Amino acid sequence: MRRSRLRTYAASAATLAALLMPVSAARADDPAATAATATVIEKVPYTMDSSNQAAWWTPAATYKGRGQYTYFAFNEPGSTETTHRPAIARRDPDGVWSRLPLLNSDGTQAEFVDDNGHNQPSIARDGSGRLHVFTSMHANPWRYFRTEAPGGDVTDHAAELPDQGEGITYPVLTTAPNGDLYLAARVGTGADQRPGKLYRWDNANSRWSVVATFASALYRSVYPDDLTVDSAGRVHILFEWAKAPAVAFRHMLTYMVYDPSTGTFSDSRGAAVTTPVTPDTSDVIQGFTTDEVWSNDNAYTGPAVQSAKLTLDGSTPKVAYRYRSTESAGNFRVYYAYPSGSSWVSKTVYAGGQTSAALGITWDETDTKRVYYVTTSGTDRVFAATQAADGSWTAESAAPGVTADRLAVRRDSDGNDVLYLPDTANHALYYGRR
Repeated sequence: MRRSRLRTYAASAATLAALLMPVSAARADDPAATAATATVIEKVPYTMDSSNQAAWWTPAATYKGRGQYTYFAFNEPGSTETTHRPAIARRDPDGVWSRLPLLNSDGTQAEFVDDNGHNQPSIARDGSGRLHVFTSMHANPWRYFRTEAPGGDVTDHAAELPDQGEGITYPVLTTAPNGDLYLAARVGTGADQRPGKLYRWDNANSRWSVVATFASALYRSVYPDDLTVDSAGRVHILFEWAKAPAVAFRHMLTYMVYDPSTGTFSDSRGAAVTTPVTPDTSDVIQGFTTDEVWSNDNAYTGPAVQSAKLTLDGSTPKVAYRYRSTESAGNFRVYYAYPSGSSWVSKTVYAGGQTSAALGITWDETDTKRVYYVTTSGTDRVFAATQAADGSWTAESAAPGVTADRLAVRRDSDGNDVLYLPDTANHALYYGRR
């Protein structure tokens, strides 16, 4: 079965309605919120499955050719209520959308069992224009799909990966300036430990390889959050630790960087680190606070980290993360962190109520940073917070009139923040640009 490519113009009635939507006021109960700046919002013209929700994923990619292209990997409804079918929605510079299903070797669209928070897709575009998607793995063998050339079918290439037969979870990936890709994932299904590994796609030779096991410790599991590559080709990695084998709430948000020119890892101060790091040897952004303990009980109510995202100011990491402390009344507050001297500095971005797990952060290469977060109630739920010169944070609605409950963000080469906005209750996916 050949791939069908449905092309739908962005100037449809639904899209025009979204584009003409009046800018709404931010949440009235949030004193730090202001009216939103102009944001382009379009409804992606394909039905989204309600399982399309995560926090760790990297489901959006952009590319500058003769204009900006956007790629959204997402779950479509499956043949039953408990399954999904992964696909890519591509937006061309003229606003035209195309649908690219992920295909099995027999030409049928791939289909997997729903598993919210785990069985979601991540995507990247390499320097040759090939799309790479890792999807629907919760301690499963590789589920990896790729195009052979720009515009080609997205087909199964799982057999090409190293570590065949291992259980893979939380694949996050990004594109390097030279067109290579880097992938971080938790590897293994052991009850006593589950390490984090870094992989590289050699674009010139079309080959995946293992870079290193970057984190591993007895009775601990690694939870990848994000990675990005700076202009010098150094790979910045963000992840959390948890008590093995697995749990919804984690601890000790950690940062490290890999330099492919030397094959070495270092911390935020530039000091060399020996891999795999352990919790005791990690460069920790958010350490333990009062009453925080290692627990693999999903009913644990103590202090914990749950998600984080990363951007760069040159080669300096800037991090957004959610943390629940004993003072936050059970809510996960949103924080911004950056390295300073021998430690990390954290600032509170949002403490007005409960947030969902998804986050985003971007940097405009001057002095403006945006931290994106999602509240669990309200008509407008997606907000972008910016920091003033005095250190205070002000939030505005980033998706006026859209009840999105998850979020992903990618900054394109034109300096726009591209927003990936799932509305799981209404089976809708939205494209935003700020």
